[in-house]
Amino acid sequence: MIRRFFARLGGYFVLMGKVFSRPEKARIYRRRMVAEMEAIGLDSIVITAIISAFMGAVVALQMAINLDEGFIPRSLIGYATRETMILEFSSTVVALILAGKVGSSIASEIGTMRITEQIDALELMGVNSASYLILPKIVAAVVFFPFLCILSILIGTVGGYLISALTGVVLPGDFIEGLHLDFKPWSIVYALIKTAVFAFIITSVSAFYGYFAQGNSLEVARSATGAVVASSITILIFNLILTQWLLI
Repeated sequence: MIRRFFARLGGYFVLMGKVFSRPEKARIYRRRMVAEMEAIGLDSIVITAIISAFMGAVVALQMAINLDEGFIPRSLIGYATRETMILEFSSTVVALILAGKVGSSIASEIGTMRITEQIDALELMGVNSASYLILPKIVAAVVFFPFLCILSILIGTVGGYLISALTGVVLPGDFIEGLHLDFKPWSIVYALIKTAVFAFIITSVSAFYGYFAQGNSLEVARSATGAVVASSITILIFNLILTQWLLI
């Protein structure tokens, strides 16, 4: 198992070296990146918004239920909702969700091209297939995912505010006061850095599994599953590393 892990790790770095070497014409990449931003980014807005709204509402409700009103200011509900969305949910949890949606899609797409010999055809035509297929996906995700992170923070915070106001667990003025409490702009930068790193992990790892898929459509499905699992584990590992490096 250890030998297979290091073999795959070596194969991943070899593939990334191929991805970032000998790029095709910039005009071709621009067209493909626009298309990938639509497929990877725009198509993920709805699911990101829905999940963020409900998670913001749930965090606010849980804080309201578990805080002792006699000892802890109710404004901390808004503070906790903001910090939860910025520091963890909108970067890490959203990335894990997108690893399932975007990662499996990338692995399936490239894996299907591999088993139908479309990648071999590109190589025969002298095209750097790894760079042509994978680099636009990586750039599109790294550019667009931070936008999804900001969107998630905003919608999650609004969701927490609305559920608090509708249920009466906290006064709107107290919730907004908590949103302004001890705000650190670096927290936003930290979330965006994590999101960009996670975007690279999702696209590159998923593309690796798809690029080396073999066999039939069943193997493509297994590659997609493996891509989601590997991406999720790597995201959790780098979440710990980046938190240690950027916040402590």
